[in-house]
Amino acid sequence: MTEVAISTDPRGRIFITPEAFADMDAWHATAAEIRRDEPVMRVEAEGWTPFWAITKHADVFEVSRRSDVFFNTEKSAPGPDLQYDMLQAFGIELPRTLVHIHGDVHNKLRSVTNDWFKPAAVRHLQPTIESIADEFVDKMAAMDGRCDFAADVAQPFTIRVIMSIFGVPQSDEPLMLSLTQGLFGAADPEYLGDFSDPLAAITSSINRFEEYFDALSDERRENPTDDLATVIANGMVDGAPMGERERLWYYIIVATAGHDTTSFALSGGLERLLAHPDQLRAIQDDPTLAGAAAEEMIRWTTPVRSFMRWAQADTEIGGVPIAAGDAVLTSYPSANRDEDVFVDPMRFDIGRPDADQLLSFGLGMHYCLGSQVARREVRTLLAKVLERVDTIELDGEPAWSGAHFVSGVKHLPIRYTLR
Repeated sequence: MTEVAISTDPRGRIFITPEAFADMDAWHATAAEIRRDEPVMRVEAEGWTPFWAITKHADVFEVSRRSDVFFNTEKSAPGPDLQYDMLQAFGIELPRTLVHIHGDVHNKLRSVTNDWFKPAAVRHLQPTIESIADEFVDKMAAMDGRCDFAADVAQPFTIRVIMSIFGVPQSDEPLMLSLTQGLFGAADPEYLGDFSDPLAAITSSINRFEEYFDALSDERRENPTDDLATVIANGMVDGAPMGERERLWYYIIVATAGHDTTSFALSGGLERLLAHPDQLRAIQDDPTLAGAAAEEMIRWTTPVRSFMRWAQADTEIGGVPIAAGDAVLTSYPSANRDEDVFVDPMRFDIGRPDADQLLSFGLGMHYCLGSQVARREVRTLLAKVLERVDTIELDGEPAWSGAHFVSGVKHLPIRYTLR
């Protein structure tokens, strides 16, 4: 093993500073330096448990693969220590979603909905996704050639898909959008609402989620249907009903991970296509390219910025010693721009030959359960939009959300003409 001096390199703060993610060009420039100079970087910041930032594709791959050594825990969503201390002080138990648990317990909970997200089952969702995409393209057509694609189309489109999967009414969509932004986007001032600090927004969102999904579970147990809400409400683990806490967080992870991440991939991906009109026109001329374009959009945007994992034994990553009990942060945006894996990684290219190496959905035990749904949403809406518009361009400056866990383009003003 290589002896590594513990440092407090200020560059490491890009992984935990919300505002850093509002300027992704600067973020990636710094991340490229770190990959070159200190790819396994010790980060020490006030208010945070010290951790190792893992920035190379091979190392992120290795941490993800070695689920016997690197565990997900209730603190897998990166956050300052105070955030978790205060949640517990308010009497709110720490998250217990599929990304916050590990091992046999994780596998048993995942099995509750696993059949729902298998490729064959997801294919059956395609007509619904297409119908919803048509609805939002019609909405664009009625907006006189101008809209905020992120706020007016991408966000409500992905919410509508999730609500249809849950089997709940469209009238609840504004509430669901508010709650998901309050939970994952709470570090961004725009999503704080009437609250003076992010913790209050997160706490309120969790409480309101609990009220909503408790009522939904009661209704689905009395009147089961063929939707995902029924599967979760009646889920069994080891022959017994799923615990209340596990059920609540199951709903939350599907609602949030299935919405914010995909909407950011759509808005950020379109932002890049607008900067490359030749590639945009290629998709217009050949809609079958939408699938490849979706993969590059997902690589480029990488909406889930990182996860924390904890070493259960002394080990090493990239020749750097990692002690039992140490936390490691898997930086997915950095891994997806690794020069050793991707040809000219800072170039957006819908024809990229190495797109299948992307790590946006994770790997191994914690590979994203809804990855196939997300891919279908991105390529379907993209194709529908581009087959209807003749010209499309920016109508102002895009804006990125300032959040260090899940973030992306939150405003994308565009103007367009229809065919």
